[in-house]
Order: sequence, then structure tokens, then C-alpha cells
Amino acid sequence: MRRRRRLAQLVLFCPFSGALQSRLPGIKVKYLFLAWLGIFVGSWVVYMHYSSYSELCRGHVCQMVICDQYNKGIISGSTCKDLCEDHTLVFQQCLSSSPTHQVYSGLWKEKEVIVKCGISEDSLKVDSSPDSVLRRDVVLFDKPTRGTSMDEFRDMLLNFLKSNLGDQPSLAPLVNKIITVADVSQDGKLSLAEAKSIWALLQQNDFLLTLSLHEKEHASKLLGHCGDLYITEKIAHTSFYNMDVPQFLQPLLPSAIQRVIHQWFSPAWSRRAKIAIGLLEFVEEIFHGTYGNFYICETGFRNMGYNNKYDFKIVDLRKVATEMTIRRFLKGRHCEKNIDCTYGKDCVAPCDKLMKLCKSDVVQPNLAKVCGLLQEFLLHGVPPDLREELQKQLKTCTTLSGLASQMEVHHSLVLNSLKTLLWKKISNTKYS
Repeated sequence: MRRRRRLAQLVLFCPFSGALQSRLPGIKVKYLFLAWLGIFVGSWVVYMHYSSYSELCRGHVCQMVICDQYNKGIISGSTCKDLCEDHTLVFQQCLSSSPTHQVYSGLWKEKEVIVKCGISEDSLKVDSSPDSVLRRDVVLFDKPTRGTSMDEFRDMLLNFLKSNLGDQPSLAPLVNKIITVADVSQDGKLSLAEAKSIWALLQQNDFLLTLSLHEKEHASKLLGHCGDLYITEKIAHTSFYNMDVPQFLQPLLPSAIQRVIHQWFSPAWSRRAKIAIGLLEFVEEIFHGTYGNFYICETGFRNMGYNNKYDFKIVDLRKVATEMTIRRFLKGRHCEKNIDCTYGKDCVAPCDKLMKLCKSDVVQPNLAKVCGLLQEFLLHGVPPDLREELQKQLKTCTTLSGLASQMEVHHSLVLNSLKTLLWKKISNTKYS
């Protein structure tokens, strides 16, 4: 009986065992291939991360060039001593998105700040070792030249501002503001090093706009500078959402899934309403503002942030352009369709299809683009009694189009109506 049972077991298990043994080599090859593929992909991701990091992050080059010029007496600034002598201004995490525009979080006198420094293409072509950088003759700080009088420098500043901001009656006070920032010694006049430093800084669009919007609470405050390096306050949250989908994953994830992730990690609705009101106020401030019109030319969530009190802050002023800058870009530009007349990412002007030339006015105003963002940001989790009216007003807002000069009244009515609706809902909360 026992032998028969044993034979039956052999009959039952032997075919299965044979099949398993015949499949084992295939299974092993499959798992070896998957392991190899995982190692290859992982190595590629690590390589790309570090190669892009070394390409983007050149803070050591920036610091060496700045301190070399400072030690030679060519440049000056309120933070030069902290950076180059006392070392109380320290670069930390690299936030750069371009090798020629270095951005870092930093620590300055035990306070968190943002450090920004422009590096010319020539700096990137040389060997980045200390000796080669220090041997390099920098031509960035070539203006003004020795012998330039204070009145001549004022004229230089005024003409520069006119070409970038337009001929505004408010430019004279801005010239005074620039000279005050440059006057590190606070003796009422500028040394050549002080004048060279502020002139180099003004060549950076975001620094010019930082000074132009210095009275606005929604732009980062300027804290100090050295040569063409400057520091601003740190914005606590650099996106509307508490967590963003990493850029390398965005093409792989459907927009619906990305939207759900954003909703999971978004602030409470009342907090979002306060941030939205700040954004609307910013749009109001730069539309026919003190120094002319400004256009937001990239309205993504990554360029919009807020502080710990949920006050709106614009993250990167390089994404904002003056009307004069856009007009200069469009002048004489050949086009076949409107998309050919795009400045930045989404500042689009009409194409004259008969003349094949771009016109000089942007069609879609800031408010329409901003309301497109707010649709996703505000309608999720909105109080039921507000949903219908908010949805209606946002839809009206997103359809705004036409030249800004021709729709100022309508623009203001839509903006104020939307702002009032949100304020009314949060007026009895701690966010009012």
C-alpha cells in the first residue's frame, strides 16, 4: 500500500517538477534582465542628476569672481565684507535653472535668504579651478568709466530706465532709489566701485524689477548686494501646493492624476482664498503701475508662492517682463501666425498676416492667465454656497482678451468683483 501511494505521488509531482525545471532557466534570465535594467536606469538617472547639477550649479565660480573683484577694489556692496572676509554669507542649496543665472538658498547672519548671481558665458568656458578664474579679466564691470561725474551717471541711469520701463514721470524718484541702494558708505555720493556694481546689477532683468516693485508687498525684499550678486528674503513656499510632481515625472503622469496629487497637498480653502486675493492684488499693482505695464509671461504654479502668513509672493521676477522689453522683442519680428509672436512662455501678440510682422500689443492680459490658474486652485473644496458664483466669475475672467489699453475699465471691474467675492467669504475668519 505504501509503495503504491509513493508511486502515485511520483506520477502526480514528476510532470510538474519537470515543467518547473524546464522553466527555471527562463525565469532566471527574466529576473536577471529586470535587475540589469533596473541598475541601468538607476545609474542613468543618477548620472543625469549629477551631470545636470554640475552644469547648473556654479556658485563657487560666482563667489570666486566676485571676491576677486572686491579684493582688487573694482566692485563694492553692502554684503561684500560678509561674503569675502567674515564668511557670514554662506551658499547652501542650489536652486539654479540656468548655468548663467545662479540661485541658491543661503544663510546670512543666521537668517535664511536667497542668493542670486549672474555668470557670463565666458566664465563657463574657462576652467573653473580657482587659479584660472582669478586670472580671468572680467569685462562685466566696465561701466561707468573713470572720470564719469555724478550728474553724468544720473543721466546714464535715467536713459537706461527709459529704454526699459518707458518714459514715465516716476523715473526720477527711482533713480534716487537706485543711488541710495548703491551708496554703501552712505556719504551721499558714489565711488567708482559702487557705481560699477549697481550698473552691473541693473543689467539683470529680475534685479531691475525687484527695485521697480520694491514698494509692493508681493515681491521679495532686497536685502543686500556685492557686485552683481544680490540677496533677497526667502519665500517660505515656492509653489501654490505643498507638494509638486517632480519635473521628470510630469510627462509620464496624466494631467488628471497630477491634479489629484495637487488637491491632496493643497492648503485649506480659506488659506487658498487669501493667497488668491494676494495674486489678484499683484496683478492690479503691475497693471498701469507706477513704472508702466508689466506682463507675467509664465503663469505656472512654480512661479507663484506665499509666505507663512499665506500672503502671495511672486517667486521669479525673470518670468515678468516690462511692456518696453516685449515691444522691443516684437518690433520687426517676422511671423506666420500668432504663436510666432510669443515672448517667454505665454505673452502672445497678434500676427499681422498681411504684412507678416508681429504687432506690438499682447492680446491676453495678466488677469485672464491668472484666472486660468485660479480655476484649478480655488474650485476644489470650495464652500457649496460659493461654487456657482465663483465658477461663473472665473469663467468670465479667463475669457478676457484684447489690448490692455482698450479694456482697462472692464479689467478693473472683473478683478474687483472677484476679489470682493473672496474677501466676503473669508472676512470673518483669521485670514481676513
